[in-house]
Amino acid sequence: MRITGKSSARDVAAAVAVALERAGLRGVLSGGGCASIYTRGLYQSVDLDFILQGPGTQKQLDAAMASIGFMREENQYFHSQARFYVEFPPGPLGIGDDYRIEPVEIRSGRSRLLLLSPTDSCRDRLAGFYHWNDRQGLEVAARIAARQDVDIEKIRRWSEQERALPRFEVFLEELERFRKRSRRRSQKPRPGGRPPRS
Repeated sequence: MRITGKSSARDVAAAVAVALERAGLRGVLSGGGCASIYTRGLYQSVDLDFILQGPGTQKQLDAAMASIGFMREENQYFHSQARFYVEFPPGPLGIGDDYRIEPVEIRSGRSRLLLLSPTDSCRDRLAGFYHWNDRQGLEVAARIAARQDVDIEKIRRWSEQERALPRFEVFLEELERFRKRSRRRSQKPRPGGRPPRS
């Protein structure tokens, strides 16, 4: 898969996943990269965070990334064409105090990308809102939940464990605002078209 300046976050993440797999490494995309994919580009992150699962050396990682044109500068990998850089934060893979994370798989042709589920990506963004009052995290979590099939009850239970039920209620309000906005957009007649039937 050739990386260009037009490659999306999903394209670059898929290329990284293939390179890691060829090198015998297993990485799970987390953080803003997942949010970018699940909001269909409405949220854009400039970095792609992969959490490595299992053993691996820096030499293996450097070689894997170099095979697709990424060079390491300290702890970050940059590509001459890509709009995104790649990082490998230390594990384990977790969200708040929950480390029982089961990645999901997206396939595109021969490429296989492991990443957080939509529910876990939503929780990941909410963690920033719950613990650091990150309002952008709240907005992105609502955008994910409005566009993907997420387990609201699982998010509620986790929010209770994080002692953040009042903020969970704020999230539900934000989600309802996004859903109402989406419904209004879908009901607007297209230019030259007929208005929707009531």
